[in-house]
Amino acid sequence: MSKATKRKHVTKEVLDDYVLPENNQKIVKILGGKGNNLHEIATSQGEKYLVSMPTKFRKNVWIKRGDFVLIQPIEEGEKVKAEIFAILYGEQIKYIQSQGKWPQEFVPLASTEVCAADNSSSDDSSLGNSLFVNTNRPQCLDESSDSSENEMSDSGTNKND
Repeated sequence: MSKATKRKHVTKEVLDDYVLPENNQKIVKILGGKGNNLHEIATSQGEKYLVSMPTKFRKNVWIKRGDFVLIQPIEEGEKVKAEIFAILYGEQIKYIQSQGKWPQEFVPLASTEVCAADNSSSDDSSLGNSLFVNTNRPQCLDESSDSSENEMSDSGTNKND
């Protein structure tokens, strides 16, 4: 099988398969990559340890800090205690939540994740905000700053007249 064909099949499997955690599998959050295909994770109980990425995902699928994955424990590891079984994206997370298998510790608080102006939007948009929040961009615009900018632009147009 060529590299392109393998990449196509692995990507399709990752995006299209909706899996539920089995009795020994856990849903965890990625805290960061540690190099050499190892990632630090946090469980819903607050444990932190390393997991390995299987060969089939390497150079085909990327994960980043804040993503959720499904892991399967391995017995022989002391530092590396599990292996990534599946990578979870938005639609897969919604499916797991609808089945009632999502850990309560990973359910985001609506008040901290979504702007007050966005509270009227559906749950679909709030899920996208709960996966990863970019701290380099402002989440909510202050209405007082918008009104002061409008006043400044109005006063600037009057001066030009």
